[in-house]
Amino acid sequence: MTAKKTELQIEFKEGRGYSKEDWDDVSDSPEWTEEDFKNARPFAEVFPELAESIRRSRGRPAVEQPKRQISLRLDPDVIDAFKATGKGWQGRINEALRKAAKLR
Repeated sequence: MTAKKTELQIEFKEGRGYSKEDWDDVSDSPEWTEEDFKNARPFAEVFPELAESIRRSRGRPAVEQPKRQISLRLDPDVIDAFKATGKGWQGRINEALRKAAKLR
């Protein structure tokens, strides 16, 4: 595999979370050679503890009885009424259904 050398000019743009000074600090990074690519190692091999902590922190914690996603058709006025009560409206629909099913 041979690497083609291409000239890529990317300009600094404001508002992307880094300053012009940050940009200038890294803008003269040398291009990787074939030797650099041959010596490269996977992130998890170089930083195993950090890689493991990233892997562990994904998603929500496991629960004993996770809720299941379904598709349910409801009248628009019912949805609007629950949405009007603010955040957590889906949980309130779940609670109303539990009461109707006499599960609580």
